[in-house]
Amino acid sequence: MIYVYLFLTFFEIGLFGFGGGYGMLSLIQGEVVHHWGWMTTAQFTDIVAISQMTPGPIGINSATYCGYTAVKNAGYGEGMAMLGSATATFALVLPSLILMILISKMFMKYMKTRTVQSVFLGLRPAVVGLLAAATLLLMTPENFSTPMANPWQFGVSVFLLAATFIGTMFMKINPIRMIFFCAIAGLLLLY
Repeated sequence: MIYVYLFLTFFEIGLFGFGGGYGMLSLIQGEVVHHWGWMTTAQFTDIVAISQMTPGPIGINSATYCGYTAVKNAGYGEGMAMLGSATATFALVLPSLILMILISKMFMKYMKTRTVQSVFLGLRPAVVGLLAAATLLLMTPENFSTPMANPWQFGVSVFLLAATFIGTMFMKINPIRMIFFCAIAGLLLLY
């Protein structure tokens, strides 16, 4: 029965997840952690980290790992967990595949019309909101700690967040290099 819920959940996320993989992260977290309770926030954070490091789109990678973890946490074996990965991944990709097939010809024909342009103008703030929600949902005590629980970890986490923002936004450092630099700093300062 978990496969049906996985399929429906990730199909819905794929259908309404505008803004790419990062825009989907808040939707995925809301469903798999808060709504269904298939995994903890810490497990989801680990999934996001792994999804960023592996090749491919982060939304699809997250769906793959979430499907695996959800089935594994439900008490099933490796083979069934891999089927959960396939189910979640297929369900996430299916709406995009269907929509692209249906609207590809119409989109090219009507792309320059005022109505289509207005729809995309309306979607831009929604995408920014989804990206901001994904960022805020990942700013949890499991990731940052708290000033009371572990002031050192909290301070290092806030410093790395600020350094990454400044480095990528203003100094135009490659995000892959920033991930590498932060991983080294995390090992040196938090281990």
